[in-house]
Amino acid sequence: MKTDLLLFTTTRAVIKGEEHCRNAGLDVNVVAVPKDISPECGMALTLPAGQGEHAVKMLTEKNIVAQVYTATTAASSFDLLTTVEQGGCSAKLPARLLIEAIKKLPGTSNPNLLVGLDTVDDAGVYKLTEDIALIETTDFFPPVCSDPYEFGQIAAANALSDVFAMGGRVLTAMNLVMFPAEGIPMNVLGEILAGGQNKVIEAGGAIVGGHTIADYPPKYGLAATGVVHPDRIIANHQAKPGETLILSKPLGTGILVAGQRIGEATTADYRAAIDAMRQLNRLGAEIMQKHNVRAATDITGFGLLGHALNIANASKLQLRIEADKMPLLAGARKLVERGCITGGALRNLDYVGAAADFAPNLPYELKILLNDPQTSGGLLMCVSPESAKEVISDLRDAGYTMAAVIGVTASSKGPALAIY
Repeated sequence: MKTDLLLFTTTRAVIKGEEHCRNAGLDVNVVAVPKDISPECGMALTLPAGQGEHAVKMLTEKNIVAQVYTATTAASSFDLLTTVEQGGCSAKLPARLLIEAIKKLPGTSNPNLLVGLDTVDDAGVYKLTEDIALIETTDFFPPVCSDPYEFGQIAAANALSDVFAMGGRVLTAMNLVMFPAEGIPMNVLGEILAGGQNKVIEAGGAIVGGHTIADYPPKYGLAATGVVHPDRIIANHQAKPGETLILSKPLGTGILVAGQRIGEATTADYRAAIDAMRQLNRLGAEIMQKHNVRAATDITGFGLLGHALNIANASKLQLRIEADKMPLLAGARKLVERGCITGGALRNLDYVGAAADFAPNLPYELKILLNDPQTSGGLLMCVSPESAKEVISDLRDAGYTMAAVIGVTASSKGPALAIY
């Protein structure tokens, strides 16, 4: 397809140019400059054909120099999904095995470690000063989609999500790259890295380096650092009985990616899953801080119930979840009904085990979707009942259009999870 490529003289100009273009409503993406062009900067912006001259004029008024290069571009000819049997967060080590591996590690008594391994939270938090605590996290995985640039965006969004789940803001990130020296064109790696950089910039952070090793299949992610005030940490052990459970994004990405791999997902449904995974949880974090939410987690490889179980166990209460209120991506339930069930969903179902009390009449496809491994999923928030309506409104206004109330927290001596 025809696209306009905006070339700049510095990386800073690219960053400012993207910001101004997005504010002007233009559909732009940060990409690596093609090898056949000799630019002064290695990054560029793409726009739909015909919008380049308008963008250049607008940027010139803001003292940013850019030039248009029109080229015929196509989606990468290399399909990353051909390298994997399971990708994204579906490739996580099963939760039960992970817990078995780490349970004998000695505890840490450092008084500045505010959140560590003991509560199985999304990230570690270390107090630097009375006003600043560092959030540290890392995440990487094999391809979850066909397009390299989109894979980079999704992997980065997923890694950064742990910072947002703790209520923080992103400072820096380092690339984690495992990529074969032969067999896959190097321009594919360039597209992956450009996609990752795009999301780090959107998150308000900066890529400051990274590490690469030769490996197959390819894997990509980030080691990310964020900050939060020590008194404003959002953590999974701080839930209280009587709070409203809100989920910011719909479930079903694992099922739809599996459906795409076997040719059963529709193009529209698969694209909706890609867009959901590319969406940052940054605004969700800001909304949680606005409404003084203190307990939350992001939903990734252990599925909604696996991550909900972490909140229940850490906070010593029960989560009561209404399955029929769960927001689902279009086409996901139909795929499960037709037998498209991921191995990761079954492993997650085994993990929650006796800790989950399922209503006898709960449809099996919903049970599977509640355990479907999500990649770059939404935030599960524990919100005061008085704030719930306004939180839902703010989330939807911020672009989380399917945000929904899905249950409550409660004091209980019964199973940690009650699903009905």
